[in-house]
Amino acid sequence: MQTVPLGAGGAIPRPLFHARRRAASIAAALCAAGWLFAVAPVARADSDASTQTGHASWYGEEFASRVTASGERFDPGKLTGAHRTFPLGAKVRVTNLRNGRSVLVTINDRGPYMRRRAIDLSYGAARALGMLRQGIAPVRIELVES
Repeated sequence: MQTVPLGAGGAIPRPLFHARRRAASIAAALCAAGWLFAVAPVARADSDASTQTGHASWYGEEFASRVTASGERFDPGKLTGAHRTFPLGAKVRVTNLRNGRSVLVTINDRGPYMRRRAIDLSYGAARALGMLRQGIAPVRIELVES
């Protein structure tokens, strides 16, 4: 077995537990100070419970043909989305607050699993909203029918 001299830079991967321990202690300190979870809500509910504002992201080919929470296979070209609380099969109007474009999306999956995101959109819906290049956009989500 070949040995690597000390100080050889990136030849031997460093253990990750030091960074995890440091991040956990920072998170605990911020939590104790009340700063970590009071930064910003995931999605803000407007006066009507069927309307939310927040950030949207999109996903595409890497999830193609996987089974969604509704039981259908994911097609990146369709106008679909993933939301945490709206019922599966519900139609929602998603409006990009940067450019005013809107699209009618069917909720067929659960998510997003990233903090501070309100909805995950398919590639087709993101293309219609003009948010492919940015990847994330501020949106208004309105429940049309459930």
